[in-house]
Amino acid sequence: MKIECNRAWVFGDSIDTDVLAPNAYMMKPVEELARHCLEAVDPEFASSVRLGDAFVAGENLGIGSSREQAPQALMLLGIRVLLAKSFARIFYRNALNLGLPALVCADVDRIRQGDALRVNPLAGTVENLTMRETLDCEPLPSHLMEMIADGGLLAHLKKKLRSGGNS
Repeated sequence: MKIECNRAWVFGDSIDTDVLAPNAYMMKPVEELARHCLEAVDPEFASSVRLGDAFVAGENLGIGSSREQAPQALMLLGIRVLLAKSFARIFYRNALNLGLPALVCADVDRIRQGDALRVNPLAGTVENLTMRETLDCEPLPSHLMEMIADGGLLAHLKKKLRSGGNS
């Protein structure tokens, strides 16, 4: 499964869940919360990101509280894949559970704002179509990619229950 990404949104280290899902909007519907995603870092992000974009960050993406609304807001805005040097453990798991691929990639600093990417999570590769180079990432295991393809953990479990647990 290859993921075509129209453009990369590139951020630095330690992007925390409080800027991805601002506390002031946590009691609002997640669609409202998403409109304020990253406004403290890039006020134009939520209104400018489009379906099929990639989110690229440095170390510790998703540090902070364990709010699953942080990766959910990114998905609602159109982000198709997360690439980072490292992830906070709970954020990483929340992203995968929601069906958002998250790959650890040591060389994300080679990706520039606006680059077009093609990501192969199973192979652990990111083709930077703009720069014409391929970066290696930690591949996602096939069982996680199956869960992502099913739409996340809940959809995957429902599918397994419907099939009698044989899929």
